[in-house]
Amino acid sequence: MDVLFLGTNNMGLEIYEWLCERDGVNVQAMITTEDQLQLVEELQPDIAVAVGYRHIVPESVLEIPKHGFINVHPGHLPEGRGFNPNVWSIVEGHPAGVSIHQMDAGIDTGAILATREVEARFDDNGRDVYERLETAAVELFAETWPEIESGEIEPVPQEDTDSSMHKKSDFEDLCKLDADEEYTVRELLDVLRALTYPPFNNARVEVDGERYYVEVDITHEDDVESGASSGTISSYESD
Repeated sequence: MDVLFLGTNNMGLEIYEWLCERDGVNVQAMITTEDQLQLVEELQPDIAVAVGYRHIVPESVLEIPKHGFINVHPGHLPEGRGFNPNVWSIVEGHPAGVSIHQMDAGIDTGAILATREVEARFDDNGRDVYERLETAAVELFAETWPEIESGEIEPVPQEDTDSSMHKKSDFEDLCKLDADEEYTVRELLDVLRALTYPPFNNARVEVDGERYYVEVDITHEDDVESGASSGTISSYESD
């Protein structure tokens, strides 16, 4: 099977290397930029696989491969459509997971081939969740590919009832904290832990004309070292 690959991130490289090593698969090229999409017409692949590809693929290009385009998405569909789904799964409280779906004219709206939820805990930050998603995506792709290759997999159309979609601008707005806005403790912690992704400085707030960057570190009681303080404030006696 002739495969054209589209992608750039670490998850994409792992899946690309896995495909390159698979018997019966001829990976024709890796596309990383928008202007390289002309290769789809030139190479006429049987199928195109996208992982971490950040550009919109025109509908006319989607129609070229005999078996279409599939996308490996680090979000549980239909809830986690769009940009940085690891962040929004924390902020909005919907499942964190990965999905393999057919690509269509919409953004992450094509029929689903496979999904998998990943564990999510209150002491997770955005990086914790994303790293878990990377591992799950590579495993799910390897498990699902034989059915994709054989054509035996049955696509399942997405329901829009529980769908949620976010653009890059939504993420940028989330990063701008308002020092005067009112949150519940849970709401604020969810935003801060979702945006905590070292080494990136995401959450920021302006106070008295100065900008500050904010991260949060949440530790479960079982992970506190034996003999450490319970977290209560000690009283001090003056002489």
